[in-house]
Amino acid sequence: MSNSIIIGGKNGISVGVVADSKSRIDGSRITTLQLRYPRFIHAEFMTHRVFSRNASSSRAIPVKKMLRQVWSDPATPLHWGKNQPGMQADTQLTGFKKFVVRSLWKNAGRVVCAFAWGMTKIGLHKQVANRILEPWQFIHVVVTATDWDNFFELRAHPDAQPEIHELAITMMEAMNDSAPKILNVGEWHLPYVRDEESIYNLSYLLKMSAARCARVSYLTHDGKNPDIEKDLELYDRLIVSKPMHASPIEHQATPMDVEDLRETKYSGNFSSWVQYRKIVERNATQTNEEHSEVA
Repeated sequence: MSNSIIIGGKNGISVGVVADSKSRIDGSRITTLQLRYPRFIHAEFMTHRVFSRNASSSRAIPVKKMLRQVWSDPATPLHWGKNQPGMQADTQLTGFKKFVVRSLWKNAGRVVCAFAWGMTKIGLHKQVANRILEPWQFIHVVVTATDWDNFFELRAHPDAQPEIHELAITMMEAMNDSAPKILNVGEWHLPYVRDEESIYNLSYLLKMSAARCARVSYLTHDGKNPDIEKDLELYDRLIVSKPMHASPIEHQATPMDVEDLRETKYSGNFSSWVQYRKIVERNATQTNEEHSEVA
């Protein structure tokens, strides 16, 4: 199920609720968000291991598209702090000094755009040319989790870097405004799957959701509505092939039943929800063992 809630924060940060579910068994909640934030805080976001994530890649986005974003809408700091000892700047530059450093930041990105453009004209691949644009890039991330408390405790705190603090506050606002759908055992949390697509069987829906999580969007990279056949092809390229690229199958989950809850509350990094990745990996292990016995 796709949710239409989108909350805009400061400096181009935005949060959309993709899917939001609650277990009828124990009331636990699982939420999938789509985020847009400056790439320069991505390393801080990645430190939270309870998150299942997929993110837009500099290796996949055309240089021309990235150049347009950096030139016209560069990611910039939210807080232009004065230089002082320590990790935090308590006060900001003001007046003419703030104007100058903001202009320098933006113009530095435009200078780098010229270098990236020149590299592509010579024939350099986007997976290299895009890298020098990253300080001015926005990144798009899909994140799913059942446990958010530690993230909000650390990142919604005033001591956090201002940009990730703004992201955390916006995420909290989006989740507070969202009403989770109640699911029973055997019903699935399926990010990017729309209600009208429920006519397909579950195996297709799981694969469609995984492919769209890999793209970090319901839409394709060129902005078109998804082709289910292409979703299934992408799933096979990521999950069926070797080595397996399993992160897109971490976002789908179904509530644990009472017996499972008695034994363990965790499936992968989810609490009270069975993660699709664990089912796929278990089935793959069983298949390999059966093949070994036959051999």
